[in-house]
Amino acid sequence: MPMGTLICGSIAFDSIMVFPGRFKDHILPEKVHILNVAFLVPQMRREYGGTAGNIAYSLKLLGGDPLPMATVGSDAAAYLERLGALGIDRTHLREVADSYTAQAFITTDLDDNQITAFHPGAMSFSHLNEVPGDGSVRLGIVAPDGRDGMLAHAAQFAKRGIPFIFDPGQGLPMFDAAELHAFLDQATYAVLNDYEAQLVVEKTGQTIEMLARKVGALIVTRGGQGSVIHVGGRVLHVPVARTRRLVDPTGCGDAYRAGLLYGLANGMDWETTGRLGAVMGALKIESSGAQNHAASRDEIADRFGESFGFRPW
Repeated sequence: MPMGTLICGSIAFDSIMVFPGRFKDHILPEKVHILNVAFLVPQMRREYGGTAGNIAYSLKLLGGDPLPMATVGSDAAAYLERLGALGIDRTHLREVADSYTAQAFITTDLDDNQITAFHPGAMSFSHLNEVPGDGSVRLGIVAPDGRDGMLAHAAQFAKRGIPFIFDPGQGLPMFDAAELHAFLDQATYAVLNDYEAQLVVEKTGQTIEMLARKVGALIVTRGGQGSVIHVGGRVLHVPVARTRRLVDPTGCGDAYRAGLLYGLANGMDWETTGRLGAVMGALKIESSGAQNHAASRDEIADRFGESFGFRPW
């Protein structure tokens, strides 16, 4: 039986709008208690997103075998068709009747300020999915998703003895200190950005070094400053990969995580695995949206070599 990487997370649509002005010019501070504003947004695009979809997309580019597991609404046909056309397995995608697929409505002004409305929709039912115990999964990740789903899937991975990454992301505020400790006790690895790492430290009352001892490796991403991997009592500093242009950071974290998953699934050392994550993040930042970057395995290896002086395969 083929063994894949189970990606527990969200499937979402992102509607991105651009307001050709500045929000501050249309909001009167003394009237915020009766706020009633409307912004004309002549530019709008709809992107495919969600943590499960984004990670699966980049992992497929690498030649991995992603198995996204998520709940979608009755409006997800186009997304599902796209995943099928990309050759991404849809076995673990469940449609929830009479619901919408999770979606974000993001309006950005000329100062890059954003007003976002997020509707979780079918994502709130992610706990209806279950991590399979039939031997079809060799590795997994619990990425931002419905609260109950994240708790359930972490416990299921641990019960089945399947190694997995805990990636709380924007879902971090949903969990208290005890729940975060439980996630880390169950997980094999954890990945956080620098802001999330600080929040976990404050919530748990433990240092990053103490938290790192709970897992096989704890990775902290730091945007343009690269990433840090705490593993086996060592601290590995991973530099950023070269970028040809800076377009849109949306989804860079998910692309990085795809690199981590590929490296782990293929037995790469941590220095190479972290650098592969950096390359995938660099490729993503060069295009708008979370799933519009494209590269063959050979092109990814070339980009890796340009940044780090050797090829990963």
